[in-house]
Amino acid sequence: MNKVKLQVALDFVELPRAMAVAQAAVAGGADYLEAGTPLIKSEGLDAVRRLREAFGGQVIIADLKTMDAGKIEAEAAAKAGANVVTVLAAASDATIRECVEAAGHYGAKVAMDLIEVADPAAQARRAASLGVAWVDVHCGIDVQMTGGDPLATLRKVRAATTLTVAVAGGINSETAAQAAAAGADVVIVGGAITKAIDPKQATADIRRALDTHEPVATALFKRTGPEEIRRGLSAVRTSNLSDGAHRQPCLAGLRPIASGQFACGPAVTVRPMPGDWAKPVEAIDVAGPGDVIVIDACGQAPAVWGELASESAKNKGLAGLVVHGAVRDSAEIRALGLPVWATLTTSHAGDPHGLGQINMPIEIAGQRICPGDWILADDDGVMVIPAARAVELANRAADVLEAENRIRQEIRDQKSTLAQVVNLKRWEQKGASDAIG
Repeated sequence: MNKVKLQVALDFVELPRAMAVAQAAVAGGADYLEAGTPLIKSEGLDAVRRLREAFGGQVIIADLKTMDAGKIEAEAAAKAGANVVTVLAAASDATIRECVEAAGHYGAKVAMDLIEVADPAAQARRAASLGVAWVDVHCGIDVQMTGGDPLATLRKVRAATTLTVAVAGGINSETAAQAAAAGADVVIVGGAITKAIDPKQATADIRRALDTHEPVATALFKRTGPEEIRRGLSAVRTSNLSDGAHRQPCLAGLRPIASGQFACGPAVTVRPMPGDWAKPVEAIDVAGPGDVIVIDACGQAPAVWGELASESAKNKGLAGLVVHGAVRDSAEIRALGLPVWATLTTSHAGDPHGLGQINMPIEIAGQRICPGDWILADDDGVMVIPAARAVELANRAADVLEAENRIRQEIRDQKSTLAQVVNLKRWEQKGASDAIG
């Protein structure tokens, strides 16, 4: 059996960061280095030139994802030092053939990326007639965020062609061996190496998984599915979630009653009349273990929650409580260890008239919260995740966390600053919005 090749996708927008990870990846056993599409869009084909200069003996892939002007793009990448250039399978046959002919003049090959093609297996079957050498089974990042997985497609494509088959799409040290078993000749890994605290070790772990056909356990770089939302969200914090959701704000005005609190779970919503604590207490009987009760008490006193309700919620196994309004007995609640976020704390309670509703849509701080929406809350505040987007946003938050882990390590290794590591001045906005307006 031929050795499965390990290709590292350097999907950075800063060339120095890409070069540092490339060095570590080669030391860890990577076979191929890919100048990823974001890197080429940011740095141009100088990224390919730099990789060729630094790693003369390595196979270098220029992930152009060409859609038109095949001759110009393939020729330029091959001249820059690429051994393989990519063209989109969705491009015209004429463009694909132009890539093949132009690259061939310089000894380079063409890989056809099957991303978002309606019938990847059918396109793979005809790939040889177009002259390409590889086909890439590619589950894109945005599709990965919603639970996409390339392995089922990989098996179909492998059965359809004898060409070199590469696969990309959220592969890590636990899934690399599965990709090889499904027929991949080349396993392409991005974030599980480029966002690792130790890229050399991460590469070595994946190389070992490919060589031994056994998974190597990892705590990171896993994508959440519908049955794993709690696990995925429990691994991140509200700041990661906010960044992954395009800076979504927390629920304004809600603060934890104790530092170090964390809660994650589906919402059981309550809308009582202000000061009426009957429905909030009855919601404990409706909620199940791991749920978060979210109460809209109009952001005002009297208290609709206290020590005895907290004792009941703790016994029931609730994950936490969010009150847009007032709670009391805060010292006793802290001692119980029930995570609670509230707008106010006060000593006086209202009366249990029983006015209100449980498990209906409510609105707090301009954000709609429906029963079953996910709540993530910590020292920074309370975030609401619509149930329909919980898988996606859990994955996007994890992606943010992983990227930050890598940047933190670079700050430490280089004894540098955040602005220097991410080349912040280069990415300051240059007035594009004014030009559009």
